[in-house]
Amino acid sequence: MPRPDGTESVLWDSELRGFGVRVQRGGVRSYVLQYRAGDQRGAPLRKLTIGRHGSPWTPETARREARRLLGAIADGTDPAAARAERREAPTMADLAQRFLSEHAEAKRKPSTAAEYRRLIDKVILPALGTRRVADVTRAEIAKLHHGLRDVPYQANRVLAVLSKMFNLAERWGLRPDGSNPCRHVEKFGERKRERMLSASELSRLGEALAGHDGSPFVVGAVKLLIFTGARLGEILGLRWDWIDLDRGEARLPDSKSGAKTLHLPPPALAVLAALPRIEGNPFVIVGHRAGAPLVNLEKPWRTIRATAGLDDVRLHDLRHAFASIAASSGLGLPIIGKILGHTQPATTARYAHLASDPVKAAAAAVAEKIASAMVGRTGNAGEAKAVDRTSGSGA
Repeated sequence: MPRPDGTESVLWDSELRGFGVRVQRGGVRSYVLQYRAGDQRGAPLRKLTIGRHGSPWTPETARREARRLLGAIADGTDPAAARAERREAPTMADLAQRFLSEHAEAKRKPSTAAEYRRLIDKVILPALGTRRVADVTRAEIAKLHHGLRDVPYQANRVLAVLSKMFNLAERWGLRPDGSNPCRHVEKFGERKRERMLSASELSRLGEALAGHDGSPFVVGAVKLLIFTGARLGEILGLRWDWIDLDRGEARLPDSKSGAKTLHLPPPALAVLAALPRIEGNPFVIVGHRAGAPLVNLEKPWRTIRATAGLDDVRLHDLRHAFASIAASSGLGLPIIGKILGHTQPATTARYAHLASDPVKAAAAAVAEKIASAMVGRTGNAGEAKAVDRTSGSGA
């Protein structure tokens, strides 16, 4: 029973030294182990709570646990200190905050950092936020990834962010080296969506843009996207002082691939010439707020594409359209990659199947010349074929 003054009392076991049952106010009973953390004289005295009486802790199970702990103590372990350290160990919420401040916000573009934060806040922390970093297992990661199977692209992005977080956790000493639990969790297959636009579809888009009665900046943004092959953020963030109209280019100080020269062909320059410049606003594509750019093109784009009968076409598909037409027109992939601002040749290689075959074209040109020579200087390939047919009929 607790003492009359309400303080706890401990009944010590007569057989196992240091093991006892503590009785607190209200009659709450807990099994405890008292020991010295070290074999030297004056080593600190520790009192460790094994657990409250009740399943699974009975006098027998608690006594067995006390013997196990005493064995560990004899080997130099300090269970109370280890438990305290474990309580103070960083959680996934702590790791996420450090990841965002020291990695994402410090070393990545704002848009990338914002996407990391979105995935962390919406998916990762609700599932793993209270878990200690050192305790997260591969099974937990696999379960979280599998639970997102209906949105495979997001599932794979979550897995990638988690993998980076755990790699940094190892570097920061929060997990052992080589313990990243994302290893061997297989990503879902992703099918690249490359929606190209036909000549008739481009014609319908042109008509829809011509008839659009909304903001001229919306129409201008869509036209600049398709005439330059630029990314959406590059057009919405475009400033007048970056543009050199004489050279037909804009010098972007930053983009997804770093500093970039955005080439402005004549149709793009014509779009720029038609756009009004708003005093006090440095942006080409002006938004509703004073001094700010347009931030959301999706809503008006849905109206435009519906008018054009292009309901499955995304704004990013306009960039694909630019690249596909460039490839089918005979431009080399390195040139296309340079225009689009690709840093990796493999990114541009997706359009290789659309490119005209220069070897085939060269062989055709040589054959045409030979055929022309065979029928005389003024002959041509068609005459060569006619002669050949005539010769065959007389044989």
